[in-house]
Amino acid sequence: MEEKKKNAVLSEVLDYVKVIVFAVVFVLIVNNFILINALVPSESMEKTIMTGDRIFGFRLAYEWNEPERFDIVIFKYPDDPEQKELYIKRIIGLPGETINIVNGKVYIDGKKTPLDDSFCPETPIGDFGPYTVPEGCYFMLGDNRNCSKDSRFWENTYVREDQIVGKAVLRYYPSIKLMN
Repeated sequence: MEEKKKNAVLSEVLDYVKVIVFAVVFVLIVNNFILINALVPSESMEKTIMTGDRIFGFRLAYEWNEPERFDIVIFKYPDDPEQKELYIKRIIGLPGETINIVNGKVYIDGKKTPLDDSFCPETPIGDFGPYTVPEGCYFMLGDNRNCSKDSRFWENTYVREDQIVGKAVLRYYPSIKLMN
């Protein structure tokens, strides 16, 4: 009888260990290959994403589709890709386009009408450019452009596609909000 109790306890402990090992492996796979968990470190994307918000990014978003204008992406800092801190900005310029910023308004390829920047909390200031985006690269701006260190100020102006870690899809803290 004593032997049966020992075997039952051992079997139960092994069941718990299996569940724990499975959960750890599952989380590691999801975290390293499917989702990225990012903290927003600055006010550069406010009012869309606030300082201190937690974001899930989808690592596989660009496996089958190209990044698009206005996507909010998580990427490695172009001036120091080895830096651990990730950046979050909005794609404004696509490969092959020429970006010109006049009185804070963004113009693409010499068009007379600026891009819709209704997501910006205030009218941006300044003139920048022109910038011609190389193939395989993207021009990034923060939504809070007057407080954003972005493509306008980086030594390496453009974010290469291989530096994009994922597309921001969900703010989960402090409240849930789908990103668009």
